[in-house]
Amino acid sequence: MKSHLHVRQKASTIGQVEHMRKVIKGLGLRGPGSSVVVANTPSFRGMIKKVIHLVHVEEIDQGKGSSAKA
Repeated sequence: MKSHLHVRQKASTIGQVEHMRKVIKGLGLRGPGSSVVVANTPSFRGMIKKVIHLVHVEEIDQGKGSSAKA
């Protein structure tokens, strides 16, 4: 299993219920096109599962020398 997830928001939260907006904000996403790198943990996977229709997810292996914005 890869150590990190690259999450990119592909759709707006306009018209979505409040808890989905909070999940998107909790992931650190700010709007369509924004992206973050988060740890591959059950808590982040659960958050992503709630809003999977609004985001695009890729598993990445972040090495020691990589500099990713989390």
